[in-house]
Amino acid sequence: MKHIWIVDDDEEMSRAVGLMLKLLNCEVATFFNVRAAAQTLLISRRPDLIILDINMPEVSGLDMVEFLRRRPESKNIPIVMLSSEAADSIVDKALELGADSYIMKPVTIEELEKAMITAFEKHPSL
Repeated sequence: MKHIWIVDDDEEMSRAVGLMLKLLNCEVATFFNVRAAAQTLLISRRPDLIILDINMPEVSGLDMVEFLRRRPESKNIPIVMLSSEAADSIVDKALELGADSYIMKPVTIEELEKAMITAFEKHPSL
């Protein structure tokens, strides 16, 4: 069973994505801000994948991607960006910083599963 983190300040969206992940036989942890996720990463079990929103209070999802990719212990965690941001420049920036996949809100279970597969394929050792 894959251990997936959702990092999104939208509680309703987090619940919906969490339910989809449970239907995909995943264990889910939810964080409503980047700082809580980053702090937990330093003291807890490493997730198998992170689903991350861009527009977050205090610290953006893009900053989180950059943080994760700079640290040896987290640089290989697959990251799926899930955002309402559709601008090509934002999508390109997220992928340039190290996100493995990018999907738009609202998301279907099929889109989520496909994005997760893409992210896992980019990290075959996991």
